[in-house]
Amino acid sequence: MGKKLKEFYDLSINNPDQFWNDAAQDLYWETPYKQVLDYSQPPFAKWFIGGKTNICFNAIDRHLKMRGDQAALIFVSTEKNQEITYSYNQLFHEVNTMASIMKSLGVKKGDRVVIYMPMIPEAIFAIYACTRIGAIHSVVFGGFAAHSLASRIDDAKPSLMVTADAGLRGGKVVSYKPLVDEACIKAHFPPEKILIVNRGLDPNMSIQEGRDVDYSVQKEKHKNAQVNCEWLDSSHPSYILYTSGTTGKPKGVQRDTGGYLVAMNTSIKYIYCGKPGETFFTTSDIGWVVGHSYIVYAPLIAGMTTIVYEGLPIRPDPGIWWDLVKKYNVTVMFSSPTAIRVLKKQDPSYLDPNKTQSLRYLFLAGEPLDEPTAHWISDSLKIPVVDNYWQTETGWPILSAMLGVEDTPRKFGSPSFPVYGYNVQLINEITGEKAKDNEKGLLAIVPPLPPGCLSTIWGDDERFVKTYFSTFTDKYIYSTFDWGIRDSDGYYFILGRTDDVINVAGHRLGTREIEEAISNHQQIAEVAVVGVSDNLKGQVPYAFVVSKNNAHLMDQQTQLNLEKEIFQIVDQSLGAIARPSRVLFVSILPKTRSGKLLRRSIQALAEGREPGDLTTLDDPTALESIKEALMQSR
Repeated sequence: MGKKLKEFYDLSINNPDQFWNDAAQDLYWETPYKQVLDYSQPPFAKWFIGGKTNICFNAIDRHLKMRGDQAALIFVSTEKNQEITYSYNQLFHEVNTMASIMKSLGVKKGDRVVIYMPMIPEAIFAIYACTRIGAIHSVVFGGFAAHSLASRIDDAKPSLMVTADAGLRGGKVVSYKPLVDEACIKAHFPPEKILIVNRGLDPNMSIQEGRDVDYSVQKEKHKNAQVNCEWLDSSHPSYILYTSGTTGKPKGVQRDTGGYLVAMNTSIKYIYCGKPGETFFTTSDIGWVVGHSYIVYAPLIAGMTTIVYEGLPIRPDPGIWWDLVKKYNVTVMFSSPTAIRVLKKQDPSYLDPNKTQSLRYLFLAGEPLDEPTAHWISDSLKIPVVDNYWQTETGWPILSAMLGVEDTPRKFGSPSFPVYGYNVQLINEITGEKAKDNEKGLLAIVPPLPPGCLSTIWGDDERFVKTYFSTFTDKYIYSTFDWGIRDSDGYYFILGRTDDVINVAGHRLGTREIEEAISNHQQIAEVAVVGVSDNLKGQVPYAFVVSKNNAHLMDQQTQLNLEKEIFQIVDQSLGAIARPSRVLFVSILPKTRSGKLLRRSIQALAEGREPGDLTTLDDPTALESIKEALMQSR
């Protein structure tokens, strides 16, 4: 960490009141706050006490005078071959129309609105309409099954759901309405009204009279409406976003208004280096936290243009993202390591650095970024790659380079340093003391958590404390449930979830460490390592490998040779103790639709158990590939 960055970071930790007060001055407060931080009830932190503001006003209305005609939202659908640009003025009009419709359907300040939508502009209109009128939105990823949707409905108890007749994925229609109908039957607290954006994709869509409302009809009725912003207490919940937990009950991360607003604005300036008038392209989905923060909110708060993309990274061809970068002069792009590894398997001719000359940086997050992938994409596109690490719970990065503060060197495979506001510590799991350099420890944060992080779990303060702050009995420490290590230069490396650690004959091994080693083999496209029960050693690592050449799946001798080479690489990188017990070759790895590996499901199949909840599984054939590989190896 450079001198300038260290001074900046130290101020945020040692004098958070001054630091965050300065940061909040860029934004509009209808009523100025009287106190920056209230930490009188640990571990609950409240930011900007007494202040009243509105996220929608700061993201849209605030910019109308200076940049009303500037593009605010660019919608691109390679599924429907459609592109629409909305200026800030036009977005203001659309959001007001949606807000007026919601109010006419009885939605009030504090009510919850479930948004179950594909990646279309109306989803963004609905999100901002909620923040405009003080409703609390809960976006549920459009691929979730009815049971999962029903459980989230029951937890949030919404008065309204906004949905569409269908989405599109890979040219195939994915009907939403039947899932909504089924979820409402299963739910104990279904919404009174369902607002439907009919895209004309499902001609057989059923309508329930008295409950279902056609958006196009309502839009015509409310097209000239203007709805004043509700001025909300800084601690007023802005949204609920559900994330996985250790129990079956949904875990609703609750975000505030003022703290999130300030955190989003600072992150664009100091981490992502975006500037007003520039274009920000995030390839995620609004159903996930990256989509909330860096498609919907942060770019517009900062006066940028945001791209909303409906489609795959390889349709109509694997160069589509870079075509969009060139066409819309994108300066900041945010994607995931998984997406880049998908592109790594395609024809390299689609990676044309002439199309990415406008790009200042490519940011990658969502899972640990392995060094070979980082090198490959950076070298191919001739652009700097910046790894950053964070969680649904935090809403913005915990670890990252902060190039808007100081242009520090990056190390491939490392998300660099603790971000301002986060008092990060690595804690030795045995002693409970701070881990030394190059010593593995639990990545933790000393509270108070900075602005923008979760304020609690929706409706369950006790669960908030028990889940995140009970690792140590003598003090409140926020656990990320991730292992990390810090080198002698102060750079952090993420080794994987604490529940992904393999205990092999008393030796604890991180799956990510083994995956990283295997990924260095030039023939390997992707790999997942899981711990499998073993009578002798407790657990042994299994490596499920996707080769760049799937002919390996057919040629037993080639498989044996490649397996031997993988053993050698792991031996050289980590030692023989980390060598996989088995290397199994598969055509595809099971992932969620957001690109995260379903390691628990892989592990269950390897141990002869049921794979568990598969509602987020992207491609069902992936599990069949795992099963087939296991069967052939027995």
